[in-house]
Amino acid sequence: MMKILITFFLILFISIELNAQEFKFEKETINYGKIPQGSEGLRVFEFTNIGEAPLIIKKTKSTCGCTLPKKPNSPIMPGEKGQISVSYDTKRMGGFSKAIIIFSNAKQERKMLKIKGVIK
Repeated sequence: MMKILITFFLILFISIELNAQEFKFEKETINYGKIPQGSEGLRVFEFTNIGEAPLIIKKTKSTCGCTLPKKPNSPIMPGEKGQISVSYDTKRMGGFSKAIIIFSNAKQERKMLKIKGVIK
């Protein structure tokens, strides 16, 4: 009986892992390059739900107030594309490197994206 229970839970665990939501980003880092002060700071990270269930982005968080990420409001269905837009305050002079953390129901619950560049 114990062997049957262990086997059942092992199969259940493996099937949950195989069917977990997963997403693949086209780029995980966006390099703004050298841009003039006050120029457009909006950039977009595109991803595809490569899992077998709806992907839900629960929240996004940046490492400072100068970076504002925006997540999709509805679930991304399997095979569909989604976007996370990021606005950086380009009034600040100098180099920057910021992280955006994505919290979701994916196999990897936290995903980090990066933006970088130089405001001249």
